[in-house]
Amino acid sequence: MCELLAMSANVPTDICFSFSGLMQRGGNTGPHSDGWGVTFYEGKGCRSFKDPMPSAQSPIAELVTKYPMKSEAVVCHIRQANSGAVCLENTHPFVRQMWGRNWTYAHNGQLKDFKENLPIKLHLPIGTTDSEHAFCWILDQLHYEFGEQLPDKNTLFSFIAKLSRKIDTLGVANIIITDGESLFAYCSNNLHYLTRRAPFGQASLIDAEVAVDFQKETTPNDIVSVIATKPLTDDETWIKMLPKQWQLFCLGESIAGES
Repeated sequence: MCELLAMSANVPTDICFSFSGLMQRGGNTGPHSDGWGVTFYEGKGCRSFKDPMPSAQSPIAELVTKYPMKSEAVVCHIRQANSGAVCLENTHPFVRQMWGRNWTYAHNGQLKDFKENLPIKLHLPIGTTDSEHAFCWILDQLHYEFGEQLPDKNTLFSFIAKLSRKIDTLGVANIIITDGESLFAYCSNNLHYLTRRAPFGQASLIDAEVAVDFQKETTPNDIVSVIATKPLTDDETWIKMLPKQWQLFCLGESIAGES
């Protein structure tokens, strides 16, 4: 299946280090060779880079590892296709607008009978994946539940958690979704996270011979949470989420959750 990577930070932060490890799993140290994508938020705007090529061989992915785009919210995905052809429109993450915000979604897993169980009407997929279909279904349900009024964070993401659990009944649904301010993570069967804060130390990637001393790259006030399908470093303590557990991050901190 695919792999996910996301970041929430309280200051604009680049994800070059973590992405350098993830991209190697896209056709080098891992089998996820059916495309990759990443979305960075800058204020209310966002920029996305996507490529149906394996990330380990993609010149665009190489650019992302060397171009320190600083953001407070990032979502990445490397794909091992099981629903839909390998092509650009089927490459995660998917971005849609709602309530004057850019919403980004990425999914790891496979869903059965999703068209019958997740009927959609308002937000139609561009591609043919079960993942994008589920995202469109979530957006439809948000519209039916809240209309034109954006609810508060706790109400909104508790409802998204309820929707995620329904999607999860159709197979496997590890989900990342963000509006650039809050970042939601739902674990179906495999998702980990860690929060880096002072005192910072050194970290070494599992999939590449790269290490960084975060004490030299940060200030004492920085807080950064990283969410990934599998741990990316071998000298940090990653928290493995439980099945059906969800966490909500904002500015690097976990502000809500339920298991």
